[in-house]
Amino acid sequence: MKKILFSLCLLWCGATIFSQDYFPENEGVKANNNNYTAFTNATIYVTPTEIIKKGTLLIQNGKVVNVGSSVNLPQNTIVVDLDGKSIYPSFIDVYSKFGVEQPKRSSGGRRSPQFEPTREGFYWNDHIMPENDAINSFKYDEKEAKELIDAGFGAVNSHIHDGIARGTGVLIALNGSGTDANRILDDRSSQYFSLTKSVTKQQSYPTSLMGTLALLRQMYSDAAWYAKGNAETKDRSLEALNRNTGLPQIFEAKDKGNNLRADKVGDANGIQYTILGGGNEFERINEIKATNATYIIPLDFPDAYDVSDPYQASYVSLEDMRYWNQAPSNPKVLAENGVAFSLTPYELKSMSKFKENLMKAIEYGLPKTKALEALTVVPAQILGKSGEIGSLKKGAHANFLITSGDIFDKSTTLYENWVQGNKNVINDKNTKDIRGNYTIALKGNSYDISISGEISKPKLEVKQDTIKLPSKISYTDDWLTFSFATDDGDMTYRMIGAVLPDTENLSGRLILPDGTETFYTANKISSFEEKSEKDNEKSDAPKVMPVTFPNVGYGYATKPKQENLLFKNATVWTSEDAGILENTDVLVKNGKIAKIGKDLGARGANVVDATGKHLTAGIIDEHSHIAALSVNEAGHNSSAEVKMEDVVDPEHMGIYHSLAGGVTSLQLLHGSANPIGGRSAILKLKWGEEADGLIYDNSPKFIKFALGENVKQSNWDSRSRFPQTRMGVEQVFMNYFQRAKEYDEKKKSGQPYRYDEELEVLAEIINGERFISCHSYVQSEINMMMKVAEKFGFRVNTFTHILEGYKVADKMYEHGVGAGTFSDWWAYKFEVNDAIPYNAAIMQSQGVTVAINSDDREMIRRLNQEAAKTIKYGGMTELEAWKMVTINPAKLLHLDDRVGSIKEGKDADLVLWSGHPMSVYSKAEKTLIEGTTYFDLEKDQQQRAAIKKERNQLVKMMLEEKAGGKKMQKPKQSTKRNFTCESL
Repeated sequence: MKKILFSLCLLWCGATIFSQDYFPENEGVKANNNNYTAFTNATIYVTPTEIIKKGTLLIQNGKVVNVGSSVNLPQNTIVVDLDGKSIYPSFIDVYSKFGVEQPKRSSGGRRSPQFEPTREGFYWNDHIMPENDAINSFKYDEKEAKELIDAGFGAVNSHIHDGIARGTGVLIALNGSGTDANRILDDRSSQYFSLTKSVTKQQSYPTSLMGTLALLRQMYSDAAWYAKGNAETKDRSLEALNRNTGLPQIFEAKDKGNNLRADKVGDANGIQYTILGGGNEFERINEIKATNATYIIPLDFPDAYDVSDPYQASYVSLEDMRYWNQAPSNPKVLAENGVAFSLTPYELKSMSKFKENLMKAIEYGLPKTKALEALTVVPAQILGKSGEIGSLKKGAHANFLITSGDIFDKSTTLYENWVQGNKNVINDKNTKDIRGNYTIALKGNSYDISISGEISKPKLEVKQDTIKLPSKISYTDDWLTFSFATDDGDMTYRMIGAVLPDTENLSGRLILPDGTETFYTANKISSFEEKSEKDNEKSDAPKVMPVTFPNVGYGYATKPKQENLLFKNATVWTSEDAGILENTDVLVKNGKIAKIGKDLGARGANVVDATGKHLTAGIIDEHSHIAALSVNEAGHNSSAEVKMEDVVDPEHMGIYHSLAGGVTSLQLLHGSANPIGGRSAILKLKWGEEADGLIYDNSPKFIKFALGENVKQSNWDSRSRFPQTRMGVEQVFMNYFQRAKEYDEKKKSGQPYRYDEELEVLAEIINGERFISCHSYVQSEINMMMKVAEKFGFRVNTFTHILEGYKVADKMYEHGVGAGTFSDWWAYKFEVNDAIPYNAAIMQSQGVTVAINSDDREMIRRLNQEAAKTIKYGGMTELEAWKMVTINPAKLLHLDDRVGSIKEGKDADLVLWSGHPMSVYSKAEKTLIEGTTYFDLEKDQQQRAAIKKERNQLVKMMLEEKAGGKKMQKPKQSTKRNFTCESL
């Protein structure tokens, strides 16, 4: 019997909770409220640009029925007179966590190695979870909803913030009076992606940003393959990904550079993402605009640093100081450049900070119309819901705000937030406005009282003559309490009373300092006046430091421009058969070396007097890890799918330092965490350009391989990934090349095949289309690598490090491989014990093309001096030594037809030295790339002075912030990580 009653109870509850309009009524006499409600005489913002003065908004059953200056009202209409007040559409947050249970970081345990997923029937990588639907984890949260409603939000788009492919979101109206049946506007509103792995999954891959991007590329390729019905097994992840392609696609990037990376992934797959930005888009606004993406911009501005302690202040970089100053201008810059964006409180600790930062963005120049668009129509457009939310057009949900005036004025009061026709009272709109200026006479003394601020949260200022007195005020439910003390603090007056609707003056009970009770009257002399737009225009806008290229201390005010230059009377080191030419001119035109000779005419070029100075080709570093955001993808023993081009950091100070050392080009190599590493990026160090602007056009294709201790994990804590021995390393190569060979054969046969980016790259090696730069030390492994290559019909291009190269130089020459090595590093780990400083000279003597490289952010600044060491260790001539950092690395990189020497027709990548280029006393005075000066010693001195001046200005601004009682943050030192081969 109990079970039957319990079942009946469940049925009754279910009918109550989930009933629809077509369900029968079995609970007695009922009638639905079909009355209309009309809000009249208001200033109505139907959209940010469609504004109706003295308008009427008519709603019924949670929808807008009509809006206009003249609206016919049905008989059953409740009329609300909003004379003097304004109506706005409620705000929309398109990037929320509201009501959706968020996964918690898994505790303990090592991430599982390589390809081991933990789920059957899903994608091979656990961080790809498009099958997750936020609706399945949704529960309406009354407390959080109130915070959002009080801030002006009427709808939020929420999702599970976990993983790289995150699944779908849920769009919710913040209607606490309704049920999920009517407040869930869309249970699959959008599909989400990010660059961050799941906090709950233990699978190690990917371990880097470049690995994440490679995984996304492979995921889309696999989805296309799966959609054609080619897969042999069911994959619920790819099914979900393909099913969700018609939804808005939202990508969490959170940084200007990652915005561009995400957009590239989208463009490659025919997808236009909406991108969650990082607030620093203003630094690369032209590139951001070129993505044609709509952005979601967090209103999260940094607090000023507490720089009152000069010693601690020195730890804060100019870049960080400048970002504090510039960040509030980001929305303005986006608006000025026609970039569509919405605003979100994402990652703010409190909703009060959202309004504060919104007002700050407006103070920094964001037009109010654009601010309203970013909170209403743009998020609605992102979600494809323009007809339902974000405006007050006929048929839209009745989500609107009632305010005392301009919603973006600091003194405006938000009275009500209606969601789906349900009223949420935030401040009583019938509260009398007591703001204004008053006088009061007490005990023969006259006091001036000024009440300002918001209507429901007034601020009090009391003066006697010109002296400001300590005072307090409280105004609740039409009851006013305020007090003030005399200047010496001995006399305190306390006043309380009801505010009557029909009087301008304030009156009530007064408690005198001696405790005596009496009555007071404060006579109103003038009303409170809000600042007009005209007044606001007159007020001083905050000073914003100019953006530089890049936006760091040594960035340039404008991007360097190409010039035609004539170097006169230089000692020219050609790195060619012509050798070293005395008192010679070099003409640079249109980025090329146009002519070399004596007594050349300027032909309109700017003349540089190089008398007593030396002109060389720019130094080329065959092996570098500067200017990278990550260097190793260590999750697999082969990571041929990743690209260093994906993680170029154009703001790395190593670029500027390298230019100061005469370096113009480098190969940015993957690290040595695995036998088969990632693809290289070959860069020209064009300081001030974006990442793509640094990459060589028509760049030769390279990849990093590695041998030795690192790849078998001798020196880092891993015992779960194959290989663990040098024997295993060889088998990795044999296995992958055999698979790549079979893959390539199938591809060439015309049979259907699953695109595999990793095997595509390895097939390019077999086909001679991609070159290997191989990290190496021990002669046995060097021999092994050459034999593996010969077995599969290709040649290793370069052995880098190669510190035992002198032992096998004859075999290297026979194989046809070059060498990139250190000048005199040895014994820094066990496998380097046999290294000798004569290594480079011995390999060169056997016919091997040898380059001196850095593999180090410090050494790259003095490769000119490293080259000189080969003169001491091996008796190299000066010219042959210099070739080891110019034409030889150019040959190893297959760029010798373009750079590496001073020859007519080559790129004008040149360095003007103050003296002999291999002297420790010489400095690079000018470093040019394609005829553009990217480093100038004289300008460097000017920049140092400008940096000091700007720091002082910013410190002063921050001290003013502190004096004004603003929240501060502790000084901190933020430095970019400097990578080596072994960095994880």
